[in-house]
Amino acid sequence: MDPAVRAQRQLKAIEEQIAQLEAKAGHDQDAHLKLKHLHHQINFLREQIRAHVNAWQKTELARHAQRPFTLDYVERLFSDWSEIHGDRSFGDDPAIVCGMARYQGEEVMVIGHQKGRDTKQRVYRNFGQANPEGYRKALRCMKLAEKFGRPIFTFVDTPGAYPGLGAEERGQAEAIARNLREMARIEVPIITTITGEGGSGGALALAVSDRVYMMENSVYSVISPEGCASIMWRDASKKEIAAQALRITPPDLLEMGIIDEIIPEPDGGAHLDHDSAAAMVNEVLARTYTELKSKSVHDLLESRYSKFRQMAHFFTEA
Repeated sequence: MDPAVRAQRQLKAIEEQIAQLEAKAGHDQDAHLKLKHLHHQINFLREQIRAHVNAWQKTELARHAQRPFTLDYVERLFSDWSEIHGDRSFGDDPAIVCGMARYQGEEVMVIGHQKGRDTKQRVYRNFGQANPEGYRKALRCMKLAEKFGRPIFTFVDTPGAYPGLGAEERGQAEAIARNLREMARIEVPIITTITGEGGSGGALALAVSDRVYMMENSVYSVISPEGCASIMWRDASKKEIAAQALRITPPDLLEMGIIDEIIPEPDGGAHLDHDSAAAMVNEVLARTYTELKSKSVHDLLESRYSKFRQMAHFFTEA
């Protein structure tokens, strides 16, 4: 059995023991000593899981239903949030949320994918898969931010853009392509954080940024492991092999220069402690925000263009 899987099963069993003990511990000193010992075991197992987790297991963590979403970060990191709706063309798309807010006392624009926690919310948010109007709403808000000189923070967490017939009829590919082009020349700083899944063009349409960060248990890929396995082997069950081959984890992407930094998560993952996860994200965002807002527009656009033009340039020695 895989060491990470074994550790996860042991972790679940110990967490159940802790819940039972805490319910009836009271003032029993022996029970409290046992609880302390179990907490030490949990910390050890979490380190084991972190050391042995593979690309597919990382994908499963990235998709965890309890991970913090864009509005969770908005609640913890920003103030004076005022949401903006609609693309002024077709309608509103709840899979992407946009709004004005304050960060460190300064006015900014926040844009990000939003998934739901329960079935009703997931259906309403379309599982974080945006339609063309979602990307057009995002671009409208980016243009507003540029007009008023407000830096842009984007949060990416989507399996990909919605592939439905209606979305294609309304110009899904054109909407994404337009975002890629326009984001490359937006004249304000753009900072992107991939918080869960970064799936294909649906993710990239919010991620042509000056800095791209990934949470420790997130993934970023041109296609899902299941989709890749279906194409390459005509067998979606080979998803684990595909996930490894795609090199979708933060260390792989950092090594290839696709992202700029990996943001650590609390022990066990961001889904276990939203407040600590947000604090870790805030530490990186605050540092980057201070750095980027002092740059001239010319330097900002030149470095952003150069950053993306250099991707996928690989050379091997003879």
